[in-house]
Amino acid sequence: MNNKTQQTQVDGPVGSLEVQIDEADANVTFKGIAIIAHPHPLYGGDMNNKVVQTLAKAFMAAGYKAIRFNFRGVGKSAGEYANGVGETDDLLAVIAAHAPIGNICLGGFSFGTFTVTHALQGLAASGRDLDADVQRIALIGSAAGKFDLAPIAPELHNRTFVLHAEADDTVPLASVMDWARPQSLPVTVVPAGSHFFHGQLPLLKNLVLRHLA
Repeated sequence: MNNKTQQTQVDGPVGSLEVQIDEADANVTFKGIAIIAHPHPLYGGDMNNKVVQTLAKAFMAAGYKAIRFNFRGVGKSAGEYANGVGETDDLLAVIAAHAPIGNICLGGFSFGTFTVTHALQGLAASGRDLDADVQRIALIGSAAGKFDLAPIAPELHNRTFVLHAEADDTVPLASVMDWARPQSLPVTVVPAGSHFFHGQLPLLKNLVLRHLA
């Protein structure tokens, strides 16, 4: 992302995972760790995706250390695509390595939202107190309808930001509403716009910052 980005790795379930870390902005109070999951590995998704980087910049501006990583089989990460199940395990491995306790935020774009929702279930099943530990969740361009997103625990609804473009040509807004409606989970809609928020990344950043505030 910039010349201060730290390049590192995490031991994942099937080998090393490539990780990049950006520190929180120096002029804001440090709040915790944000971990961000990228789009689909088989369709060019990686941790350098522009939406993923925009999410990271928003978290950094709000006082969070932003951690991006490549799922298995992407970039220098070992392994191969594992239908979302293995990728959720990858996300859990990054959480365990960088945020085993304390305040965390989770962000995901597209396919990444699937892994975030299931990672939250995995953390709860492991005994982690989500109500105490999870500060904010940002689900951007959710892959509802393409993948079976898990529901968000009711106690986390007020901390969850779901953002979708009205004219998303990859995941129809109606599919996201069908996932959110049974949960009474609000969805913020950007008029017009595309799946990758072309020309709207500054707006995306500002909307996430508003949620983080």
